[in-house]
Amino acid sequence: MPTLDEHQSSDYTKLIYIGDSSTGKTGSLVSLLEAGYKFKILDMDNGLDSLINYAKKQCSDKLRNVEYETYRDIYKSTRAGPIIKGSPKAFTDALDKLTEWGQIEDPQTIFVLDSLSAFGRAAFEWSKGMNPTAKDGRNWYFTAQQAVESVLAMITGAEFKMNVIVISHVSYKEVTEGSHKGHVNAIGSALGPVIPRYFNTLILAETSGAGKNTRRKIKTMPTGIIDLKIPNPEIEAELPLETGLATIFEKLR
Repeated sequence: MPTLDEHQSSDYTKLIYIGDSSTGKTGSLVSLLEAGYKFKILDMDNGLDSLINYAKKQCSDKLRNVEYETYRDIYKSTRAGPIIKGSPKAFTDALDKLTEWGQIEDPQTIFVLDSLSAFGRAAFEWSKGMNPTAKDGRNWYFTAQQAVESVLAMITGAEFKMNVIVISHVSYKEVTEGSHKGHVNAIGSALGPVIPRYFNTLILAETSGAGKNTRRKIKTMPTGIIDLKIPNPEIEAELPLETGLATIFEKLR
């Protein structure tokens, strides 16, 4: 019978990292690169510029430690609105790459999905392409949600032997008049509240102030709007964005 010191969580950190646009989520990965980790990044947003720029400035000798693939469907303009050019391939191509990377077993490698929001959109286009004549569009959302949830179950499972960071935006919903709740942004409205069940760690990138007074930080404890969580109570409630991820990985490993 296994004991707690043998649990896979001692070898791999798997977290979901949320925040509004431009809060510095992708760029803050550089602290982990500096700490010696390697990356396998599924780039669904085509938004790695900030990480590249920080890495060139802070640890240019480690740029080769980042492997990435960018997947986005190509749209074209029509009188009926933008539509996919050809067949939607971003979702299935991303799954193929994930299958390849899933053979890796390395506690010093981090798989990054950036972002879950765009991954969900790709899943929706895939679902729509599979059944373009569906009379009820809700079927497209349901199929996409099921597919995305299955991917999250896979990468957070014990058989996926890499660290995991899933980056996503925040979706705010009114729960009572004047009261809002923040959830992981995912395809449709039903999946967001379910996603944290797959992760022991849910953290938030946040920006406050403006201009020279701008301050960026990582929050690890629940706020009044978002139910954040982290399994190590010794980790501070707020960490500097520049070094926070490296601190979290150090404390959780």
